[in-house]
Amino acid sequence: MTAAELTDHIEQAHRNLRGGGARAAVFGVSDGLVSNAALLLGIDGAHPGAATLRMAGIAGLLAGAFSMAAGEYVSMRAQTELLERELELERRELLHRPVAEHAELSLIYERRGISRPVAAELASAMMDTPEHALATHAREELGIDPEDLGSPWTAATASFVAFAVGAAIPLAGFSSFTSQAAQVAALVLTVAAACALGITLSVMTAAPWWRGALRQLALCGLALSVSFVIGSLIGTGHVG
Repeated sequence: MTAAELTDHIEQAHRNLRGGGARAAVFGVSDGLVSNAALLLGIDGAHPGAATLRMAGIAGLLAGAFSMAAGEYVSMRAQTELLERELELERRELLHRPVAEHAELSLIYERRGISRPVAAELASAMMDTPEHALATHAREELGIDPEDLGSPWTAATASFVAFAVGAAIPLAGFSSFTSQAAQVAALVLTVAAACALGITLSVMTAAPWWRGALRQLALCGLALSVSFVIGSLIGTGHVG
């Protein structure tokens, strides 16, 4: 691997982490897993028919996935438009107030520990090319990369898929078996998936794998327990 390729690889990895793509994917799967498992177990506690339970699971998967996708699209679109507006304002400042922008960039470098002459020289080099000047000011002042503002459609699609994958796990258990066996299968699949998600997060953050697994399992278990108890109370006529 050449130096240029290595630099590009490192920069791409940092952009992925800053963009939150991996975090959003894990969150989407976790959200789908916990919400649909809690929905299914809550309804199962009321002892409905198998067909009703499966339809509820499918409805929960689709409703949640579309909701996640729509929310991600709207938030990402708003963020992108806001960043584009900020970039346009910065572009106008560079066009109409180049001296002030040069001084501003030089001061930023000075605050980072660079001597004044070197900071001024560096700022001049960055200001020589309009594209470089805009990209530099955007990164230094706004903390954004003009070439990596994100895609609302990509984010929405990823959220839809991630949620659907998570929601399909407990649904698979209830769709493959009947009666108590389905409940056990769904629980086993959900517990295994929760542990896997916790371990994945631990690997990403270099934390102990068992800590991530236990944390994810505890949160998932709490949601499932509460949902099942409420569903059971409703089913026996104690609530509602």
